[in-house]
Amino acid sequence: MAVLNVNPTRMELTNLKRKLVTARRGHRLLKDKRDELMRRFLDLVRENKALRKEVEAGIKQANVAMSVAGSVMSSKALEVALMLPTQEMSIDITEKNVMSVLIPEFSVHFKTANENDIYSYGFAQTCGELDDAVKALSAVMPKMIKLAEIEKSCRLMADEIEKTRRRVNALEHVMIPQYEDTIRYITMKLDENERSTITRLMKVKDMIAGAAIEKAKSGY
Repeated sequence: MAVLNVNPTRMELTNLKRKLVTARRGHRLLKDKRDELMRRFLDLVRENKALRKEVEAGIKQANVAMSVAGSVMSSKALEVALMLPTQEMSIDITEKNVMSVLIPEFSVHFKTANENDIYSYGFAQTCGELDDAVKALSAVMPKMIKLAEIEKSCRLMADEIEKTRRRVNALEHVMIPQYEDTIRYITMKLDENERSTITRLMKVKDMIAGAAIEKAKSGY
C-alpha cells in the first residue's frame, strides 16, 4: 500500500480528499487532451503521407525532365539560362496553438502573380524539357514547404502526446492510488482512535458508576 508520509488527522484527510478530486479531474482532462492530440496527429500523418507521395512524384518528374534537358543542351547553356531568375519566393512563418502545442504555419508568397515568370530565359535557345523541369519544380515547391510544415507539426505533437501520456500515467498509477491509499489509512486510523476513545469513555463511565455504587453502599 503506497501511503504518503502525513499525519493521520481530520484536517489532513480533508486536504487529501480535495487533492484527490483535483487529481481525478486533471486525469480526465489530460486523457481528453491526449485523445484529441492523437486524433489530430493521425490526421496529420495521413496528410503527410499523401503529400509526400505527391512531392516525390513531382521531384522525380523534374529530375527526369532536367536529365533530358542536360543531354540535349550543354551545361554552359543550362547555366546561362538559369542564371538570372525573374521569379522570387518568400515564406512567412507564424504559429498556431493546437491543444497547447505551438505548431508552425508557412505562407508562401511569390514576387509576381504571372505564371510565366518562372521561366528566366528565352525559348529560342532552350529545349522544351527544360521548360517541363522548371514547371515541375515550380509546382512542387509549395508542396515541399507544406510538407515541411506538416512534418514539423507532427514532431511537435508527438512530443506533446508523449508528455501528456506520462502525466496521465503518473496520475493514474502513482498519485491517485497514493491519495486513495492514504485516505483509507487515515480513515482507518481515525476510526481506530474513535473506537479507542469510546472504549476509554465506557471504562471511565463504568468506573464512575462503580464508585457511585460503592459510595452509596458505604452510606447505609
